Amino acid sequence: MEKIGTPGWFLQLKRMNTPTIYNGWEQLTKRDTSRECFNIEEVKDFMPEMGIMVGRAVTVTIQPSNPKHKEKNKNAYHEYYQYLASIPGPKIAIVQDLDKPFTYSAFWGEVTANAHRNLGCVGGIIDGAIRDLDEMKNAGFHAIAKRLAVGHGHCVPIEWGIEVEVFGCKIKPNQVVHADKHGFLALPEEDLPGLLEASRRLDAIECDTLIAGASDLSFNQKSDFIHNLRAKTKNYGEEVMGTFSRKGEW
Repeated sequence: MEKIGTPGWFLQLKRMNTPTIYNGWEQLTKRDTSRECFNIEEVKDFMPEMGIMVGRAVTVTIQPSNPKHKEKNKNAYHEYYQYLASIPGPKIAIVQDLDKPFTYSAFWGEVTANAHRNLGCVGGIIDGAIRDLDEMKNAGFHAIAKRLAVGHGHCVPIEWGIEVEVFGCKIKPNQVVHADKHGFLALPEEDLPGLLEASRRLDAIECDTLIAGASDLSFNQKSDFIHNLRAKTKNYGEEVMGTFSRKGEW
């Protein structure tokens, strides 16, 4: 039986892209898979060459346009970093920019990226901006964001360890997040048991049926190709129904 949350479990999740994990999750969850638990707004992976990142969410809010937050808590970064260090990894920092829909300044740059990486974060998702892109890559800190920016403004952590909303998706602290160049998926805790096996099995069924049919070059007539693809699609449906009897049980 898979041990949820172990280093090996996270590594196995990382071996499949986010759409593949979504497909497996779709068979297990009772959530609305057309609109819940993933970004519904466009995101940009600024380091797609870094591949897939998986970890538990560490949440924080910022508001770079407002200088009052610096005045209110001059130790904000120190306290936030203490909190960040207390959370076991792997972890992904999830940052809600309260200036939305405007984007004034960046939370992550060379210094903050190195600090987060050294405190166990594999990367971050921010509903705002980043800067020092090359230096962030050198730090090994994978960032998904809205855009780039030149300045840091009045950027300090405001609140952390709370539910945040980024790119139209609500994420709770400690929630497992799977992300790559396609976007991100914030997995509910109740959907983690069986997720790995469901994703693997559905991917195998797709390879044997839909993908095999859609990529078959052996037909001279398009009508034969379409007929075969239809048959493979039927096979796919039957295999899925046979494997996943109903949501959450298989």
